Amino acid sequence: MGVAPGEDDARLFSLDDYRGQPVVLVFYPADDSPVCTRQLGTYTEDIGAFREVNAQILAISPQSTDSHRSFSEKRGGFAFPLLSDEGKAVGAAYGILGLLGLYRRSAFVIDAEGTITYAHRSIGGLSFRPTGELVAAVGAQPPRGTDP
Repeated sequence: MGVAPGEDDARLFSLDDYRGQPVVLVFYPADDSPVCTRQLGTYTEDIGAFREVNAQILAISPQSTDSHRSFSEKRGGFAFPLLSDEGKAVGAAYGILGLLGLYRRSAFVIDAEGTITYAHRSIGGLSFRPTGELVAAVGAQPPRGTDP
């Protein structure tokens, strides 16, 4: 993932921080947009399902940390960090930039070893991957230290 600041500006996040644990990395186009708000709200409501498979959600968009902080405060907070990719370097690395360099709504599951095991890049972006699909993608991975 590279390194991206979180909404509190006090910490830089990296996938290395979560080595040994699966990560669901969610790229969303914009704070305060209707679909993004519904998506992140749904994942927050369903956080227990992600915790059951020991997955950490990280949500990233090209808005500033100030924008993320405001968005999160208006919505009563989210159950996971909102990361800022203002220069879109992370988005470019994951191949999620669309027309005019805009973020395409996308989701990746990265296993405990740091390997991408699931990828979905939306074309239209008017819907998002349901929690059950993402949790199933995490759960399809054998526990660390076991044979597949």
